[in-house]
Amino acid sequence: MKKLLIRKSSPLKGIIEVSGSKNSALPIMAASLLLNDKCLLKNIPNLADVNSMINLLESLGAKINKKKSYITINCSNLKNHKAEYNLVKKMRASILVLGPLLSRNQNAIVSLPGGCAIGTRPINYHLYGLKKLGAKISIKDGYVIAKAPNGLRGNTIELPRVSVGATENLLLASILAKGKTVIKNAAKEPEVQDLCNFLNMMGANIKGIGKKNIIIKGVKKLKSVKYSIIPDRIEAGTFIVGALITKGKLRINNIIIEHLQTPLKVLKKMGAKIKIQKNYIIVDGKNSKLVSSKIKTKPYPGFPTDLQAQFMCLFSLIKGKSYIEESVFENRFMHVSELNRLGAKIFVKNQNCKIEGVEKLIGAQIMASDLRASVSLVLAGLVANGETQIDRIYHLDRGYEKIENKLNPCGANIKRID
Repeated sequence: MKKLLIRKSSPLKGIIEVSGSKNSALPIMAASLLLNDKCLLKNIPNLADVNSMINLLESLGAKINKKKSYITINCSNLKNHKAEYNLVKKMRASILVLGPLLSRNQNAIVSLPGGCAIGTRPINYHLYGLKKLGAKISIKDGYVIAKAPNGLRGNTIELPRVSVGATENLLLASILAKGKTVIKNAAKEPEVQDLCNFLNMMGANIKGIGKKNIIIKGVKKLKSVKYSIIPDRIEAGTFIVGALITKGKLRINNIIIEHLQTPLKVLKKMGAKIKIQKNYIIVDGKNSKLVSSKIKTKPYPGFPTDLQAQFMCLFSLIKGKSYIEESVFENRFMHVSELNRLGAKIFVKNQNCKIEGVEKLIGAQIMASDLRASVSLVLAGLVANGETQIDRIYHLDRGYEKIENKLNPCGANIKRID
């Protein structure tokens, strides 16, 4: 199993290009199942999760050609409507093939998904919505078995709680359904908006993109398109924290500023020196005099839960007391014990966390527990005295495209070893 060895780095300096969004690429790749033709997707990140989705789509009969950041998916000859456990167990986003398979074939058998152990994250909202669209659903031997012998029909679906995955799955199921579907209390995340924009470019009829209620009028057919995935706002936020925590200066390219408004607002209030341009930002950590802060994770446009671990790492080295409330997932403080092994002073009670700033961190052997937690440990390793060894970095590779290749040219000292 691969590991990272990180030695205390000099302040990060240079230019970093942000990759395409993992959380956009995966649902858009799943959406290709609705098209009886091929589509070309650009700005696809080279990640373990993307490769897992490729393997899953190919198992269903899709023909896929990937070259650098381009991927062509041809679903004109699908032969299978069962997503096997061995292909689904590694990645929660695999459940997103359920909606389009059911819509296209009137049948779908999909294993219950895996992914990061950051909470229960049940798929009951997905199944609730699909039933409202007319699906007959049962669960047997760890598989969701869905049938719609007469096809799916539009309906009004009110989600009891905002859910990105459920919103995406129900969008994918309703595009070819008969009549009108209204998804109430829908997720507003940029990645959901990106999926909607992709579907509309293929010929779907979706209104209310980025709003609380999304309205879909079913269409009979979709057309082949070329589409570019949005930049990854979480990767961008991670590099912003990297510049601040190492007291470096980074220009971070390929950013949609609007997608980072809330974390940027928090950082500016803390005293971060950040110059914002049209599609890039310059972060001056050397001249930033940061003060402690308080954040609460919320669905977009609130503070993203996927940046919580990175900000906790930053808070650990800021004088005073900072506070984090995690309101999205119930088990997303697993990185706390690992940061404390490096010398941080973090205290957890239920969904709340108190961080008392320390002067320094000290390298140690630690273990990644989930995707975003793993990158917070990388950030900590950049500033910890001595050497930090991070085990189980397959979590990191699921969401970050060879992070050492981006950070090392800017002054980091990260080695990947077996």
